[in-house]
Amino acid sequence: MFLIVGLGNVGDEYANTRHNAGFMVVDILANRWKIIPKKIKYQSFYNKGVVKRDGKVETVVLAKPLTYMNLSGRAVKPLQYAFEVPTDHIIVIHDDLDLSVGTVRIKKGGGDGGHKGLRSIISLIGPSFIRVRIGIGRPESKEDVIDYVLSPFKKSEVDIVNESLVRAADAVEDVIFLGVEKAQSIYNAPSAK
Repeated sequence: MFLIVGLGNVGDEYANTRHNAGFMVVDILANRWKIIPKKIKYQSFYNKGVVKRDGKVETVVLAKPLTYMNLSGRAVKPLQYAFEVPTDHIIVIHDDLDLSVGTVRIKKGGGDGGHKGLRSIISLIGPSFIRVRIGIGRPESKEDVIDYVLSPFKKSEVDIVNESLVRAADAVEDVIFLGVEKAQSIYNAPSAK
């Protein structure tokens, strides 16, 4: 079983912001797999279902925390406990300032890189979960980072962002069905976007 958690902030005012890239990918997976996270418990919208690919079957829990970004661990920990998911089978999907817009990378373990949602999760379950990182770039000017991550993507970025969100959803599937190392070799290659 895999627990897949997209990070973001709840509320219409945050719906299309850079910080909600994780929620956007969960929405893509929900539609693709017909597993809509509409149950409310464990401080999350969540749902459980079965995913099939190439003759393989895997049980997944898809979740979007209701805690707001900086307290994401308060949702991940009870979900992990309730569904008895090992930490190395938790996939957290999140925005990443250190990657250029459109870039998708897979990482296992490590620090929080200044991301408060990751910091919250690490503080409660440790660092050894899998991350699917979606590049949102850094502000061009000295714009405040908080204002930047809570702003929508520019019109000029929308097409590349939409492609990267689908690619991130593909990356989650590849982690599940091919394993982390194989998926990393696909998405983390120098030529990969």
